[in-house]
Amino acid sequence: MSADAHAPSSRGLLCHAGAGAAAGVIAATFVCPLDVIKTRFQVHGLASLGRDGFKGSLIVSSLKQIFQKEGIRGLYRGLTPTVLALLPNWAVYFTVYEQLKSLLGSTDTNHLSVGANMMAASGAGAATTMTTNPLWVVKTRLQTQGMRSGIVPYRSTVSALKRIAQEEGIRGFYSGLVPALAGVSHVAIQFPTYEKIKIYLADQENTTMDKLGATDVAIASSVSKIFASTLTYPHEVVRARLQEQGHHTEKRYSGVLDCAKKVFQQEGIPGFYRGCATNLLRTTPAAIITFTSFEMINRFLVKILPSDEQPHTL
Repeated sequence: MSADAHAPSSRGLLCHAGAGAAAGVIAATFVCPLDVIKTRFQVHGLASLGRDGFKGSLIVSSLKQIFQKEGIRGLYRGLTPTVLALLPNWAVYFTVYEQLKSLLGSTDTNHLSVGANMMAASGAGAATTMTTNPLWVVKTRLQTQGMRSGIVPYRSTVSALKRIAQEEGIRGFYSGLVPALAGVSHVAIQFPTYEKIKIYLADQENTTMDKLGATDVAIASSVSKIFASTLTYPHEVVRARLQEQGHHTEKRYSGVLDCAKKVFQQEGIPGFYRGCATNLLRTTPAAIITFTSFEMINRFLVKILPSDEQPHTL
């Protein structure tokens, strides 16, 4: 982050928002096919694919199966709501994160305590979850509807938003919100880990965090993502199943606890890790792309945007 992060200016906030939004969209587009597979694993398990275990061949065969049955569009189902969600998601996240870091850090936000860093990451995560949950619901529905027969499919993101509003009301848009908020624990682990790794790498190279190269940022982002994803993955399975069940007149789960209980009873501990391998294959490069893009784009914007003392237009 920039050296003056302890006092974010309007220019700094604009840089964080713009870099965060751009980085999120780049990453989402790159990994969308794997995101589709991960979501289907989470919701429907492996039975529908007729395979056991998470192996590279399973992912390849799943990509082929989706392509053969649904074409290239099937591999990119849910990309529109994903992009629409990620534009505000990372823009809000990085902006709120930097703001909270400045409030919690008295002088040097690059060396916040782990507790303060976790609070900043959690607050930013909660803000983005509340803002973007409706679009994540739409994304999940669009990605899984190709596997269901007997339902009227959503034609587009706008169609899905209208139908959910008409058929389910505001509650439909916030399906899975509780486990999604529980997912704040993910960023509460990921971001402090990311910051600590960057501090370590900067010390090793006798430089500052804002001067770390793309390779160092990639290392910090990948290690922190794998660590956080493995620890917090079960909530994603519960969230995906609660978001998807709006398709059905008969609810399979009455809530978070009921969903978790049934997953455990029917599938055991492995049920909470359906799609985990695919998720790591998807989220690790996504994290590398997102964080590296964010750091590089943010530095570029800081250089080209006029300072707050100078008049400028958006």
